Amino acid sequence: MSSYTIILNSPVLLCTLVGVIGLMVGSFLNVVIYRLPIMLQRGWKQECQEFLELAITDPSDNTFNLALPGSHCPICNAKITAMQNIPVFSYLWLKGKCANCQTHISMRYPLVEALSSILSIVVAYQLGGQIETLYALLLTWTLIALSGIDFDHQLLPDNIVLPILWLGLFLSLFNIFTDPVSSIIGAIAGYLFLWTIYQLFKLLTGKEGMGYGDFKLLALLGAWLGWQYLPLIILLSSLVGAIIGTAMIIFVQRDKNVPIPFGPYLAIAGWIALLWGDEINTLYLTSTGLL
Repeated sequence: MSSYTIILNSPVLLCTLVGVIGLMVGSFLNVVIYRLPIMLQRGWKQECQEFLELAITDPSDNTFNLALPGSHCPICNAKITAMQNIPVFSYLWLKGKCANCQTHISMRYPLVEALSSILSIVVAYQLGGQIETLYALLLTWTLIALSGIDFDHQLLPDNIVLPILWLGLFLSLFNIFTDPVSSIIGAIAGYLFLWTIYQLFKLLTGKEGMGYGDFKLLALLGAWLGWQYLPLIILLSSLVGAIIGTAMIIFVQRDKNVPIPFGPYLAIAGWIALLWGDEINTLYLTSTGLL
């Protein structure tokens, strides 16, 4: 029996391996959450300057992407070595400070890494050693990145959302998570539902209640899980949003007039539906006498 087979058939080994991978992926997700919005903003600015025939203010040799420049302290620009970049453990070892200038490092970095690892372990434990686990991990990591970006910038980038949406449609051809018909209807219905809510809210109040990225994110979840899970996702996201939003206003003193991104709540609801959707739907139908 190969080591690969042994790992897949051992929940402890599988969860351990996935947990370590989740830590490393979480470190990369921190890079995506921080750098991708800056990359997009620079790209939009350059496109506008080219369209208006203005001088390009950002030189082309100023490389900034997900790989370059290397990790460094944003205050003193000291390079972060490999030993100082071990997920979670380096933060604890350095006591949350830059090794060079002692500037405080945000708790977000180890939290995202730990969250990525924990959620990855839950996925592996729940789904086991099957092909669906690999794709569920990819979706989980995507939702973490999207949630972080949306929380910071009220932005759900198309260059993340759309490829993953298409991947969900493609996986349905092999009946992974759902069938093609349910996937296609889920993508269409997910987008149109929130688009309709958006239009009605704007008609009644003259304000925009959410962004187009939210429509696309729900379409993504519909493509991956099928239209049957959309009511559950919408209900759960509204419930989670109400609880977290109220808690932030009460305990964090968040201004009621400051927009609260809806993307993270959709992501939480979609992730719950991915792992426990069948059980929740069955429990609901049983409790209401519909099953």
